Amino acid sequence: MTRLPWAVLLLTLLGIRYLVWRMGASLNLASPLAATLSLLTLAAELVLLAGYFLQLWFTLLPERPVPPACPVPDPAPPVDVLVPTCGEPLELVERCLRGCLAMDYPDLTVWLLDDGARPELETLCHRLGCRYLARSERRHAKAGNLNHALDHCRGALVAVFDADVVPLRPFLTRTVGFFRDPAVGFVQTPQSYMNADPVIRNLRLERWLLPDEESFYRWIQPTRQNLNAVVCAGTSFVMRREALDRVGGFETATPSEDLATGIRIAAAGYRNHYLTEKLSAGLAPFTAAAMARQRCRWGSGSLQTLRTGASPLSITGLSLLQRLAYSEGILHWFSFPAQLVLLCTPLSLGLLGIAPILIGGEALLTVAMPFFLSQLLLTRWLSGHARTAILPELYRWIFQLPICAAVISTALGRPRRFRVTPKAVVGAGPAGPDPGLLLPLLVLLGLQLLALWNLAPGRLPLLAGQGVALPVSAATVGVVLGWSLLNGMLLLLAIRSCWDRPGYDGVPWFALALPVHLQHRGVRQRARLRAISAAGAELNLESGADGESLASAEGLTVEGVLPDLPLPFVPMAQGAGAVGGVWGPLTPLQRDRLDALLYRREGLWPTIRAPSELRTLPLVLLRLLQRIRPEGWFRRSLIPQLPPLAALPLPRHADLPAAAAVPDPAR
Repeated sequence: MTRLPWAVLLLTLLGIRYLVWRMGASLNLASPLAATLSLLTLAAELVLLAGYFLQLWFTLLPERPVPPACPVPDPAPPVDVLVPTCGEPLELVERCLRGCLAMDYPDLTVWLLDDGARPELETLCHRLGCRYLARSERRHAKAGNLNHALDHCRGALVAVFDADVVPLRPFLTRTVGFFRDPAVGFVQTPQSYMNADPVIRNLRLERWLLPDEESFYRWIQPTRQNLNAVVCAGTSFVMRREALDRVGGFETATPSEDLATGIRIAAAGYRNHYLTEKLSAGLAPFTAAAMARQRCRWGSGSLQTLRTGASPLSITGLSLLQRLAYSEGILHWFSFPAQLVLLCTPLSLGLLGIAPILIGGEALLTVAMPFFLSQLLLTRWLSGHARTAILPELYRWIFQLPICAAVISTALGRPRRFRVTPKAVVGAGPAGPDPGLLLPLLVLLGLQLLALWNLAPGRLPLLAGQGVALPVSAATVGVVLGWSLLNGMLLLLAIRSCWDRPGYDGVPWFALALPVHLQHRGVRQRARLRAISAAGAELNLESGADGESLASAEGLTVEGVLPDLPLPFVPMAQGAGAVGGVWGPLTPLQRDRLDALLYRREGLWPTIRAPSELRTLPLVLLRLLQRIRPEGWFRRSLIPQLPPLAALPLPRHADLPAAAAVPDPAR
């Protein structure tokens, strides 16, 4: 997180000036309908600005940095590693369990908590040496599953990983040392993803857009650390068992058991830490519909926390700042209905002839534009290069209507039931967009286009001829026109992202730059790794090499991916100076070493900087004109990895610019 007090002060002063103008000179009170629309727009702005400025002001508070990592005590406290599962594919669960067992720690017990009671998982646990637990009554979803396991655990600490998450080897050695302080209740680490989420993948924005969660883990969580209001995120954390017992286990009255349990532990007087190091990675949802389901569950579950004993508005033991931080994190879900109001605001002038905001040319240049341009230019730096101002809003537009429905339904006392986010690719081919996502966006786009048509020169007075009052200036019309065009652009991108990119089989592929050799009948061919997965690899051959002849060769091996351990390679495709193929039959040692390289080794996941929006927006708009080709050879959705430490030419935790982190081959 970047601390820029001067930027916060500048934005605050510009924001105060803007709000004074908005409440005193920009309201349209010409008629009851105009007044209603104008005040509703102002209320929506106030909701959004309240959350924005609260987060900004939190950054001004004195830092309470995470103390230096302490070594693990001797003897090491026993740790129970809990992996709840409910229907995830067998190979995915096995990958997680192997990662948990491979953690560098002397005293850990890995438990698989199976809410599906699948015999194949019990067999897997016996084969790997894990404990297996299944319960007969599956009440309270994930929280109930975890609480059932606590009755069988005896460790002083409890670590929790979702079944799609793989921890790095040093996860426990980096986190357990903090518990030398008896006042520490839990330690949370970031959630990282080993695949691109559907918004990024469907629009081919791997180089230009960071996952929406990055700003939470790189901007919001560090400020919560300063307030001792760290949010427990449901996976990749370690908790003191004594603290859990003291608050009665994991909260069962809300699907957001992680948030509520973390609040209870903070209210019980424990200090909690957020460690910024990326020590694990899981899977983002595979489809836009699955991601919408996930976000709706987060929103509904967070709001349900207000109806439990863990509500930050009423629970005893929290300081005023802690209450404010936790409450803002929950109530920010109401920003989605507020943003929907602002999304529809330009429609008022184009469809009804009523301007909810009255803007003069002088106010536009001296009040509104300085405030919004400052936000546009400073957001990237304030967030620690985790996000920019406009493009990340794409996530809100895509899921706006479903989340608004979930938020309003929960606020009215009808919360959404818990549904697990699918972690498997279903179906063999493209199934088309989800109607629940696509149809509302098409309706909004149609209304925006109609409004834009009415805002064309010469058409707006026609509404006045129908008896509609138009107390608007040219500046007002210009702002609404620009606002509508921006809305239309984001709507088009949102609509395009509803079509899931075909050809994706759920196997994560990574951009990992390593020099390698192709061995064929005693001849070694120099090459460079361009993409790799647990299933195969793509290689760039040295200049002059014949990829077409290699594509039909037999008995190939690849040297250099694993030290002193060649991998059998079966070519499947060739490109311009490149060859792609799958791994041949692997021995248990080769498979384990390959999994360690791809999922478990230290220093694996880089921190990437969001590129400047002035640079990315023109390129992103091209996606609307390009055909999105299915994933396949040399057209992979790639997530960058840092090379192994022995081959690493950069500092271990170097920030990588997004545009340089992922190759962008012709797709």
